[in-house]
Order: sequence, then C-alpha cells, then structure tokens
Amino acid sequence: MNHDIDDTTPPFDDAAHEREWLLQERAMRRERLHLDPAGDDAKALRYRMLAHALRQPLQESLPPDFARHVAALAAAGMAAKPTTGIRFEFALTISLLIIFALAAGWATASYGSAWLPSISATLPAPDPSAIRWLLAFAGCIGMSWLLGSWQQHKHGRD
Repeated sequence: MNHDIDDTTPPFDDAAHEREWLLQERAMRRERLHLDPAGDDAKALRYRMLAHALRQPLQESLPPDFARHVAALAAAGMAAKPTTGIRFEFALTISLLIIFALAAGWATASYGSAWLPSISATLPAPDPSAIRWLLAFAGCIGMSWLLGSWQQHKHGRD
C-alpha cells in the first residue's frame, strides 16, 4: 500500500477545523513559493501576511550601548527618589487595612452572637500551661523587638 509522504493532514473531528487548517497550509505554501496573492480571499491574505512575518529574520539583538543606557536610566531613577508614589501606596494600603479591620469589627459585633457560640464550642478548652507558654512566647517576641529597636536607636546616634 502506497502512502503519499507529503500528505501531513492530521485527522480532524470537525470539518470546519480541517478547512481552516487546509486554508492556513495553502496560504503558507503560496507565500513560501512567492505566488501571486491576487486570487486569495481576505482570510488567506491574513494567513499569508502571518506566514511572511514568521519567515522574516529576527531583528538584531540588543544595541551595543544597551548596558550603559540601562545603567544611566537606573542612576537617573535612583536620583529622582520617587517617594511620593510609594508614600501614596503605603497610605492607601494602611487606610484599606483600617477599613477592613473596622468592617470586620462591625460584622463581629452585629452578627457575632449567631456564629461565635458555634466557633467557641468547637475549640478545645484552654489549658493553663498552654496559656503560660503563649505568654512566654509573646514575651520573647516583645523582648526581641525591644532589643532590636534599642540597637537601631543606639547605632543611629553613633
């Protein structure tokens, strides 16, 4: 049994997909052979334009002075100190967090009587030794923070 080795048409479940694929292949072949596009319809012309663009060599790589240009832009950006945008974003973030906290507090105060008892019923009873360990952990975190801020303050004076 002889098979045509140039027949690379994949099997399609949908006739519309097969027609579309064949149209794309025909447009690519006609573009590759530089045939006259006068008889092509609008869709085939678009596929030919795409095939032509894909056959073009890539543009040159980066210009030779690219690193110097980027370094100059970075230096200019560092000198400009765009702190106003950062301050605005920080203020916006803080205000959104405050609004979220207020909304959470309001929802807890308004609807907490309906769902807080069911949550507290599912939690285990607090163990006195666990509370002591939590307090010790909080004390360690607080002392670490205090010592860190004290060291920053001390090095700031030097």
